[in-house]
Amino acid sequence: MAKWGEGDPRWIVEERPDATNVNNWHCMLLNLSKNLRVEKNASTWSKDKLKELLVGLKVKDGTGECEIKELSKIEGEASANNRKAKLIFFYEWEISGKWSGFIDETETTYKGEFEIPNLSEENDPDEIEIRVTCDNTSDEAYKVKEIMRRTGTPIIQAQIAKYIKDLREEYSQGIVLPTKTLGGTTKITDNNIGTENIAKKEMNKIIHKKADSKDTGTKIRTKTLKSKEEFKCRASDLYRALTDPGMVSAFTGATAIVEAEKGGKFSLNGGNISGEFIELIPNKKLVKKWRVKSWPDEHYSTVTIELTEKEDCTDLHIQQVGIPDADYDRTVQGWQNHFWERIKQAFGFGVRLF
Repeated sequence: MAKWGEGDPRWIVEERPDATNVNNWHCMLLNLSKNLRVEKNASTWSKDKLKELLVGLKVKDGTGECEIKELSKIEGEASANNRKAKLIFFYEWEISGKWSGFIDETETTYKGEFEIPNLSEENDPDEIEIRVTCDNTSDEAYKVKEIMRRTGTPIIQAQIAKYIKDLREEYSQGIVLPTKTLGGTTKITDNNIGTENIAKKEMNKIIHKKADSKDTGTKIRTKTLKSKEEFKCRASDLYRALTDPGMVSAFTGATAIVEAEKGGKFSLNGGNISGEFIELIPNKKLVKKWRVKSWPDEHYSTVTIELTEKEDCTDLHIQQVGIPDADYDRTVQGWQNHFWERIKQAFGFGVRLF
């Protein structure tokens, strides 16, 4: 059979100079492709991956530590489908397991169980419910349980987000139908693999340079962001939330790389945000080079975060210099929605009004 691009008129879907649709094959082939469906069962792989990500997972908050000891139930299924050249992922799981933990002061071990009743594609990772119970009803046991529930929930959600990401990467291979335009593969888009947060899509948009612009020396109009946020915690706790890899992974919902030292690198949200630490004063100040993947090559902003501890809260002052003009509003919303609010929610640093 002739290959794409060879121009052989025997190839029934090749364009012909006389525009002839030979034996109506174009319509027949189109109908065939519409009905074609490729499916892979991902259930066994998913069970192994969930065990790998959750069993042995440790949760720490500065007062104690918990660890997931085993998964006692993983019931459900997962699959990947190619329908009409679009990838569709289906997964639905009920998970339960056992955990143990202790308070640093006494190191008395307490045990309990946890349940994830709604792991499915209908919920984003940060919407997935984690139910935690403890075998003991003492005050100290309650404190340990709260470590597992409050601090552990976003950490477990981050591991679930990694499971979803790995599922899509692992099972997008081998079920993608060939197309002429892309040389044998169907491009995987956000629509193929599920709905993604609109703000994240906007942050990932490519900024195209003008045809006559150069790779170096291109002038970019920028703005400076200045704002203040209040957190109900000590400055040391907030500083750790911004520099500890586990805590950053917990509130961002994805594995984070954070080398909290001068010259150390950081990478957040799957590499969409990256940069380098310039200055660190523990519990007081952070200065770092910061860029979003969609920004023009080699363009960095400078982020300065200062913490001021008060009697009942800690004030965070942020200044970001060098934000591309077109991304200013998205950057303001990004800090508020994906950093400050998530930190408050994940670690209880917010203000509750009754």
